[in-house]
Parts: sequence; C-alpha cells; structure tokens
Amino acid sequence: MITTRKTARLVGALFLISNVTFIVGAIVFVEPILNAPDYLTLISANRAKIVFGVLLELSNAVAYVGIAALMFPILRQRFESMALGYFGFRIIEFVTQILTDLSPLKLLSLSEQFIGAGSPEATSFQTLGMLLIAERSWSFQMLSITFGVSALLFYIMLYQSKLIPRFLSIWGFVGAAMVLLNTMFDMFGISIVNLGILMLANELFLGVWLIAKGFNQPVSE
Repeated sequence: MITTRKTARLVGALFLISNVTFIVGAIVFVEPILNAPDYLTLISANRAKIVFGVLLELSNAVAYVGIAALMFPILRQRFESMALGYFGFRIIEFVTQILTDLSPLKLLSLSEQFIGAGSPEATSFQTLGMLLIAERSWSFQMLSITFGVSALLFYIMLYQSKLIPRFLSIWGFVGAAMVLLNTMFDMFGISIVNLGILMLANELFLGVWLIAKGFNQPVSE
C-alpha cells in the first residue's frame, strides 16, 4: 500500500491547466473573433491569436487524456471495465477536439484568400465561412457529449471509491449531467442559460482540492 499523493497533485494540476487553457484559448482568443460580424477580415488580421488559441484548446484535450492515464491504474482496481470506458471516451474526446480545432485553421486560410482576392466574390467566401463555423459548432456538440459521458463515468467511480469527499463527486456528476442537458438543448436550437458553469466550477475546485488534500485514502498500485 502506497499513497497516491503525487498522482493526486498531478491530476489536480491537470484539471486546472485544462480549464485555464480552454478559457483562454476558446473564450478569450478564438470565439470572439469567429463570432464577430466581420470575422473573415479579423481572422487574417489576428493570425497569432487564432493559432495560439487553437494550440491552447489542444492542450486542454491533452490534459484530459493525461488525467485519464494517471487515474486509470487507480480506478481499474475496482472498476476495470468502467475505467477502460472512461479512458476510451477521453481518447474520443481528444480526437473530437482536433476536429473542432480544424475549423478555425481552415477559416484562417479562407480569410487570407478573402483578403488577397479583394473580396470580388464575397458571397461565396461568406457561405463557405458560415459552413466552417457550423462545422466547428457541431463538432463542439459532439465534444461536449463525449466530455459529459466521460465525466459521468469518472464521478461515479470517485463516488463509489470515496477517493474524494462525496459532495465533490455528486457535484461533478450533476455538473456532467448539466453539460449533457445543455448540449441536447443546443442541438435542438433551444437557448438556455449556460449550465456548463457548474462543471467548470467543480473542476477548478477539484483541482485545488487534489493539490492541497490529495485522495482520501491510500490505494495499492
């Protein structure tokens, strides 16, 4: 029996890194440009922001795979099948993140062609741009589904193993369910308040908790 203090700290750090990179990459850098009315012009003028934002979003996905890899040896001791499923969904999430990030890069190339052409065929450029933005939107919906399912599995295992206080597991489970619910509403075109905030708050709190407190009990590895 050995403690998993180091693993807990690494997992906690990755939770913080994943959320910070997503917030900065997607919300601060990429999305404001893509959502602007003159996005075809802005994307080319903000090439560095787009590329850096995409790299940060990919870092977010890498962090989640890292969390799954670190937790798998611990969780499989009691939940081998569920732990394998959790790890598999994190891999799918990583692939889906790549698909989500291809659209801003395609839009960057489209924007540069749009500027270079002097916009003689603005309608065709705008139509293609709208398709690429829609592609990112739908890819993100798929990403949210895989994220929500993997989080549900993760917090079910944490709740049953008591590796963290159960209120944190319940909080995370509810947050993951809200992400899935929010995604379903978005897919059917129903606008509601962003329920993903609950999940964001949970993961930030969990990251700090694991760094400061670690897991509740030693686990044999």
